[in-house]
Amino acid sequence: MKQRYKSLLTALLTVLFLGQMSAQDPRFSQFYASPWNLNPAMTGLFNGRWRVTANYRDQWSSFLSPVPFRTYAAAVDARFEVGRDDYAAIGIGAMHDEAGTARFMQNKVQIGGAFLKQLTGGRYQASHYLSAGAQIGFGQNSIDWGRLWFSRQFDPSTETPDFGASNGESGADANSKAYLDFNAGLLWYMLFEDNGFLYAGGAMHHINQPAISLIEDNQETLYSRWSGHAGGQFPLSENFSVLPGVLVMKQGPAFETDLGVNFRYSNNDLNEIAMRAGAWARLGNKLDDGLQMDAITIVGMLELDRWMLGLSYDITVSGLTDANNSRGAFELSLTYFHPGERRARIVCPKF
Repeated sequence: MKQRYKSLLTALLTVLFLGQMSAQDPRFSQFYASPWNLNPAMTGLFNGRWRVTANYRDQWSSFLSPVPFRTYAAAVDARFEVGRDDYAAIGIGAMHDEAGTARFMQNKVQIGGAFLKQLTGGRYQASHYLSAGAQIGFGQNSIDWGRLWFSRQFDPSTETPDFGASNGESGADANSKAYLDFNAGLLWYMLFEDNGFLYAGGAMHHINQPAISLIEDNQETLYSRWSGHAGGQFPLSENFSVLPGVLVMKQGPAFETDLGVNFRYSNNDLNEIAMRAGAWARLGNKLDDGLQMDAITIVGMLELDRWMLGLSYDITVSGLTDANNSRGAFELSLTYFHPGERRARIVCPKF
């Protein structure tokens, strides 16, 4: 058993340090604590009856205050039996992101569902599961034009902008129309007898490439985003385990990779108390200059029976350190799991 874990762990860590990822959508460093935004196939993928997740990210307050990049997300999902070894799940989630002085805002609300199927499993052998999910919803982008001023509004007599004057810009005060958005994903995982697990999944977001233009021509579309993620939990002893992971994404010209590891301690009691601590690296492409290290994320998490609280901080290590003195982003995640009325036939990992 231990030799099997060593082989799997070696293979997974090799993938971690070879992977590449990308993103332009808002994203979280604690991506594993935001399953709704990571992969539609993770809808209902938990032990319990229903789940609520909430995430908050505050980025670059050190030099953009009082208007840093801020992202809020929340979701609720539930699962129910549809057969002896199968489950279906439904959920709804929302995200709000704002950036810069003009408060460029992205808002979206989506509903989704997933189907979880046990492929193989039984006594003395690992259980394999496959989940497929999809989401559909609406989004809208906007700018607070009242926070911007243009050269025509500059009053030379007072040497200040006159916000009451016309800016003379065609298309000003326009926001994007509400657009339809569609996402889909798959996830496979395998459970071992001693609480170990291994998983791999992939998703495609914005499959329909919706129009997001802030002006009437509607020529600007949202790039589709594909992502792949993998990880697992490998017990080192009765109380300690290691949870490596990687997320690889591409969206238009943007690439990014998150990879790292959390270490977990659990008391293994009925009312389980567990702690996680770890470090993650983020790499991204710099236009035509290839990949560069962007940030190191330090993570701490507390699991208390039905609750899981995560705190993390991104330490900037790119050229931006000259502007922010390595002060990057603060992130908070909170998850509540409502227990089921009885033990489920299908067991899900704790990502």
